[in-house]
Amino acid sequence: MVLTEVFLKIALYGAEWVMWLLVGLSVLSLAIIVERLIYFSSRRVNADRLATDLTRLLREGDVKQAFELVKHSKAIECVVVATGLAAAHRGPQAAAEAMLAARLRERLRMETFLSILGTIGNNAPFVGLLGTVLGIIQAAHEMAAAQAAKQAAASAVMGGVFEALVATAVGLVVAIPAVVAYNFFLRRVRTRSAQADSLAHLVLSLFKTTGALPQPPAKTQKPAEV
Repeated sequence: MVLTEVFLKIALYGAEWVMWLLVGLSVLSLAIIVERLIYFSSRRVNADRLATDLTRLLREGDVKQAFELVKHSKAIECVVVATGLAAAHRGPQAAAEAMLAARLRERLRMETFLSILGTIGNNAPFVGLLGTVLGIIQAAHEMAAAQAAKQAAASAVMGGVFEALVATAVGLVVAIPAVVAYNFFLRRVRTRSAQADSLAHLVLSLFKTTGALPQPPAKTQKPAEV
């Protein structure tokens, strides 16, 4: 069998399966958008107020109260600061490394599913275009069959073309919200990461200027050997 005939048989199935694929991509895109909105809204924090409170507490040397301020929050800024404060007894360098690791880890969590959203936004128009091409091939095949049977072919062809163009429209409908949401969430990731960086540098600067480092836990002395 000629390879062209194989692809023609596949194409003659039409654009119906492409439409279902686009519907599935639309549902997946919407689910990711809702999940990310919930994720970011549940981890909001007033970074300016947090910076003010941390500055006041650390200048007073109250590292314990500063840690209590951030340890229960899920916001990336608070997670980063809490990690640094927990490691502060080992020195500013250890706190800096701990906060850097926490920021990278939290950034990966913020970027969860965004690659899928970006892929949908970039490729949904091409999926719709595929449906249009398949629909036009099917319409052209039906026109050839109608002409062979000496029947009116114009109406059948136009109907097929109109149905095929719907696939392109649906592809754009799926892609545009996905691209907008992807850019919005990517902006949120960059903003929150920058705020976390700013707070980490603030904490480190206060450590260095005030010397407000917690003391390491006391080691248990071994009993003297008799």
